[in-house]
Amino acid sequence: MKSNVYSKSNSPNIFRKFLHWIRVTHAHIHLFLILLCGITIAPYLWALSTSLKHRVDVFTKTPQWIPNPLRLANYSEVFEMAPFGLYLINTMVVVTVILAFQLLTMTTAAYAFARLEFRGSNILFMFFIIQMMLPVHATILPNYLIVNKLGILNTRLALMMPFFATGYGTFLLRQTFRQIPKDFEDAAIIDGCSGLRFLYSVLIPMGKPTLVAQGLISVVTHWNDFFWPLVVSDSPNIRTLTIGLAMFVQQESGADWTLLMAATIFVTAPLMITFLIFQRKFIESFMSAVLKG
Repeated sequence: MKSNVYSKSNSPNIFRKFLHWIRVTHAHIHLFLILLCGITIAPYLWALSTSLKHRVDVFTKTPQWIPNPLRLANYSEVFEMAPFGLYLINTMVVVTVILAFQLLTMTTAAYAFARLEFRGSNILFMFFIIQMMLPVHATILPNYLIVNKLGILNTRLALMMPFFATGYGTFLLRQTFRQIPKDFEDAAIIDGCSGLRFLYSVLIPMGKPTLVAQGLISVVTHWNDFFWPLVVSDSPNIRTLTIGLAMFVQQESGADWTLLMAATIFVTAPLMITFLIFQRKFIESFMSAVLKG
């Protein structure tokens, strides 16, 4: 037992000694991270550069990172050839509604599993865990049959309904709620606070980092979702950005890489801009959620 404690407590010191032995400084670490960051964002920067080029400048002997001259007309041509504005609205509606329902269902379910005692709660929560273990594509057929039976195929509701609840989000928030001391709830009950008021006045504010982390996961997942919208939608009026981009590649742009990259940048830019603006809050939310979980 002592050896285990000793090894755990001294592992950071051993790591520091190893870095000192191989003469690694903070400058070397920062340089490595900068190089890794450059390798990661290089494809995106190249796509952005290509989207601003003339067609004859795409394939040149010398790579041209900064187009000269710029051709902003590529983006206007993309909007003329496909209704990407409508695709953006559809995507934002789908992502926002799914997120709203997930926050509602996961908070109430997590509260029930973390704070209420009722018969069969452990068995019911086990089904949530099992649902997390299933591959996403394993539920495509059952979801499709349910949506078809309800007669809502080829509608926005069909895109959203299977994701109104989230097993992973419920599990994550349940673990957060269980970390909050019981004394808070006892004090609230003594002051005449009901269960729902305790949930929305105490538990949710204290679990905000976890909610933000799950919200980010939900938005990114359903913004980039391709397979389910492809299965249940067949009308341009309800297509999302990912489906619209795929149809654009097959039917409109062909081998025109400037238009293809312009469409790709338009699809990915909202998430990229959102991350750049709120990156510090994103990291704080994920770190807090991990520490509490």
